[in-house]
Amino acid sequence: MEGTKRVVFSWNVLRYAYGAVLLLAGLDKLLGTDFIVFWPKYISPLVASYLPVSTGVFLGAMGVVEIVVAIMLVTKWPRIGGYLSVVWLVLIAINLLMLGYIDIAIRDLLLAVGALALAELTVAVEQLKLVKESM
Repeated sequence: MEGTKRVVFSWNVLRYAYGAVLLLAGLDKLLGTDFIVFWPKYISPLVASYLPVSTGVFLGAMGVVEIVVAIMLVTKWPRIGGYLSVVWLVLIAINLLMLGYIDIAIRDLLLAVGALALAELTVAVEQLKLVKESM
């Protein structure tokens, strides 16, 4: 496989992998199924104390945001979706640190680095015109 095909392949792997995971996690939160994990345990008491709504409603709203970002990643806005993922994952990591989940926070920070790479790779793919404009 030539270099440009490898770049496009890697870019697509990142887009669709991040998109799928965000979509599944977002649906799980929005629907309140807790199929993946019991999400409320990951909301720090400090964060919960500032919420103007219940934890369930907040998690549902988080789910909507994650679904929107997932759609952005796999459609025409992967660069914006990538940058939003970075911010989202860093905020989640900060919340997890408040709860003492250092290992999960580190994982989420690493995922944020991957999302940053995805956003920057999108810029390169677009500038080099390696994919059609319509994606």
